[in-house]
Amino acid sequence: MSDDNKPQPDKYTVLLYSDDPAVRDRIRLAIGVRPAADLSVEFVDASTWEDCRNLLDDYEIDLMVLDGEAAPAGGLGIARQTKDEYADPPPTCVVIARAADRWLAAFAQVDATLVHPLDPVTTGQTIAGMLRGRRNGVIPLGTMGKLG
Repeated sequence: MSDDNKPQPDKYTVLLYSDDPAVRDRIRLAIGVRPAADLSVEFVDASTWEDCRNLLDDYEIDLMVLDGEAAPAGGLGIARQTKDEYADPPPTCVVIARAADRWLAAFAQVDATLVHPLDPVTTGQTIAGMLRGRRNGVIPLGTMGKLG
């Protein structure tokens, strides 16, 4: 099969949130632009909750990956606020420092968590699974989804 006949990967927009550009770069590197052969990712960056809100309002965001240790607005708080304020929010993945914080992620209605330091294999598999779920119509936690 020639390259012209190869199926093109589905392209998704992933919002990366952290107040620290180095953390966003580490998350971006762990995910990569092709987390799986059938998926391609374009990243948009946010360093504040206001940046996140503007990107959610202005673009079709397929997935949010949030830094749970960011300040002053942490990823868990932004995840919960997004679920509360948007009728159809994208799925969220929060990068946390301690596995023990998963109970907070459950309260924030986070769809998935990753633990620092990020393992590229686990990160890629998690993100690919979430994007495939989005493609297949999986409704994110904390939302009513679209009835119909």
